[in-house]
Amino acid sequence: MPKRPEVYNGGVTIATELDDGRELVLHSAVAADLAVLEAWDRAPDVILPTTAMAGAAWAGDHEWPRELAMQSEDYEYFIAELAGRPIGAMLICDPDEEPTHYWGDVEPNLRAVDIWIGAAADRGQGYGSIMMTMAEVICFDGASVTAIIIDPLNTNTRAHVFCQRLGYVPTHRQIFNGEDDCLVHKLTRADWIARNKGN
Repeated sequence: MPKRPEVYNGGVTIATELDDGRELVLHSAVAADLAVLEAWDRAPDVILPTTAMAGAAWAGDHEWPRELAMQSEDYEYFIAELAGRPIGAMLICDPDEEPTHYWGDVEPNLRAVDIWIGAAADRGQGYGSIMMTMAEVICFDGASVTAIIIDPLNTNTRAHVFCQRLGYVPTHRQIFNGEDDCLVHKLTRADWIARNKGN
């Protein structure tokens, strides 16, 4: 179980040690991360989204300087680094308050998470599961947060397995952006606590 997130230089950082002794760090994205985000945005093999919102983010024409500039406590990007090497990115947002209104009408006190792994060689190594575990610690560190939601495309059965293996439960289908048919999954605070009991 990762340690509690720490506020460092105005951003959030959380770290965990892997079984092989390497450290995986998740930290708030800053201007210095722009180059890696833009490089991943141009790489066609990165456009393999876990969620529909992630697919929009990696469409190849994302305005990352603007995206990073609009970050707030309701809409924040994170970079995952393994032993100092960037391997992935995440977006954590309050779906009721974030500026894009991607989620439409949604209950308050939730967090939504999107995840991307950069290079193909880093996929299938278990890093995504570890990053999600770290994101959950960040999300539930807010005492008012009742659940986390994620929106894999209904056709992305691999993402469904990924979410459900982590304890997320399918709740309903929802159309996003007028075209993306998604199967929304949710992890409640109670289920997260029960899953991590004794850790």
